[in-house]
This record gives sequence, C-alpha cells and structure tokens, in this order.
Amino acid sequence: MENNAQPYSADLSYQQLLSEIKGKIRTAQIRAMVSANREMLFLYWDIGKSILERQQQHGWGSKVVDQLGEDLRVEYPEMEGLSKRNLLYMRQFALAYPDFEFVQASLAQISWYHNITLLQKCKDEIKRFWYAAAALANGWSRDVLVHQIESKLYERQGGAPSNFQQTLPRPDSDMAQQTLKDPYIFDFLTLAKEAREKDLETLLMKHITRFLLELGSGFAFIGNQFPISIEDDTYKIDLLFYHLKLRCYVAIDLKMGKFKPADAGQMNFYLSALDASMKSPIDNPSIGIILCKDKKNVVVEYALRDLNKPIGVASYLLADALPDNLKSSIPTVEDFERRLKEVDEGKS
Repeated sequence: MENNAQPYSADLSYQQLLSEIKGKIRTAQIRAMVSANREMLFLYWDIGKSILERQQQHGWGSKVVDQLGEDLRVEYPEMEGLSKRNLLYMRQFALAYPDFEFVQASLAQISWYHNITLLQKCKDEIKRFWYAAAALANGWSRDVLVHQIESKLYERQGGAPSNFQQTLPRPDSDMAQQTLKDPYIFDFLTLAKEAREKDLETLLMKHITRFLLELGSGFAFIGNQFPISIEDDTYKIDLLFYHLKLRCYVAIDLKMGKFKPADAGQMNFYLSALDASMKSPIDNPSIGIILCKDKKNVVVEYALRDLNKPIGVASYLLADALPDNLKSSIPTVEDFERRLKEVDEGKS
C-alpha cells in the first residue's frame, strides 16, 4: 500500500526511478534531433512502462505521478509534456501496448496527440490500429480523427452493397468496395422536406471540402451536371470524380428518396456512355455510386445482379436525421478547414 506519511523523495527506490527517467530523457533528447516524433513516442512509452513496473513492485498509488511531474518539471523546465496528466497518458499508453515492437511498427508514425485520441476514443485495439493507419494514410488532423471515430467510420467503411466482386478484377474490386461507406454522414447539410436532388447537389458543392472528406482519400472533383453527348441528346451526370488510386472515373447519382431498381439501369447507362466518351486506354472501368435517402439491400442486390458495370448503392444521413450522440461532437466547417491546414504538434 502507498505510504502517505513519508515523502517519495526520501525513498531510495523512488530516487532510483527518478534517476532512471532522467537518464531516459537525456538519451532521448539527443536522439530526438534525428527523429523527433518517433523518439518522443518511444520515450513516452518507456516512461509509462517504468511507472507501471514500479507501481506494481512497490504498491505505489497515483500520487507518485504527482511528485514525478513536479520533480521532472524542476529538472527540465524547458521540456513540455511532463505534467501529471501527460505522465498518466504515458502510463495508459504503455498499459495498452505492452509490446514495444507493435508501438514501433504501427503507432510511432502518428503524433502523440493522435495516440492520446485513440486511447480515449477507441477501446478496441484492432480499431485503434485501423484508425492509426487511416490517419497516417490520409493526413488527418486530430479534429478529423475525432470526427471519423465518433461517426463510426470503421463500421461504415466498405459496407454498402455493390456488384464490384462480379464486375471488377481483384484487387481492384476489394479496393473499390473500401471506397464505399454506408451510410454517408452529411452532418453539414440540412434540407427541407420538399427539397429536390438539385438542392442536395447545390449544398454538396457549397461544402465541397467537407464532402470530399466524407468521400475519402483519392477522389478528385471534376464537375457537377457533367454533360455526356450521345448523338443529338445530352445526358448529365450529377457529380463526376476521378479516383487517383483506382485510376477510374466515378459517377455519383443523387436521389432524395428510396432506391428504385430503375436507378441502377440509369447508372449502368451513364457508365457505358462515360467509358465510351471519357475513358482512356490507361483508365480502369468507370464506377457508379448511387446515393439515396433509403434502400433495401435485397432490392439493391437483385437490381445489380445482372448488370455488367460496377455500381454501389449507399444511403446518407443529413444533419437533422443524425443521432444525438453525433450532433454534439461535430466540428464546424470552419474548424475542419482551419485544422486541416495546421500542424498538430505545434497547435494541438
């Protein structure tokens, strides 16, 4: 049990712990000039591990972290991150990841602030690893990472019904499936009940930064109401993108109501016309995404089963239809646009 009557500074074991941490800090400070973020994370993990081990050996309680914070700030007044709160995060970090190699391979490439967020928001280790990899691949700021976790991106990713497995070769089919979400979260949009597809399109274009963020990495916007001419007639695709990783055009058709089988036939037609008029020899087959307010997966499956063009169907949620637990946690458009330009380590 913890002895509150005797200060830790008089305890030889505590002095050994303090000396050990000082040595770790000095060593890490030199190496940090080469790889600051990685070394800082390794240092924090190592400090957290030392605290855990000594608490287990000596039965120390949480007050030892208070004194460690005070003594380390005296020794290193210029060094940030040695507060009681951060030392507790280090302890939690080491407790969550007892395998140093896992930390080195998976988490050392994202910032400490991102790692704290993952510890706070994700109790499942598999999800933490997935979000860490996604944050690194997509360059998410901490605010964006929080939003993606709280909007349950892990559960939504790749969940929309499609015919990609039947119409695209592997690994393109798997990659294309992972570009889909179900549902898409349009938390930045509110529409009146009598609104039409054109109103939805206009608002998505007004908030194109947020829309692209929700679509995911790789989407490059080409245009809305994109014209495709066939003989004497012109047909217009609601939204047209090019996907840089899939190397193909992506046509998006917006629907204000429930998915209908005829919607799939219309998209199949658009993709045939798009491939004939736009696709180059180095491009892969164009992909279609139908975004609707509601759908029945069995109906979607039957509608797509015998079509030869790759099509996915997903629903979307507007701001007024979001659950309460999502509404309270959503940053504003200004927050996103500001934080996407910031360097997390300097401004978090």
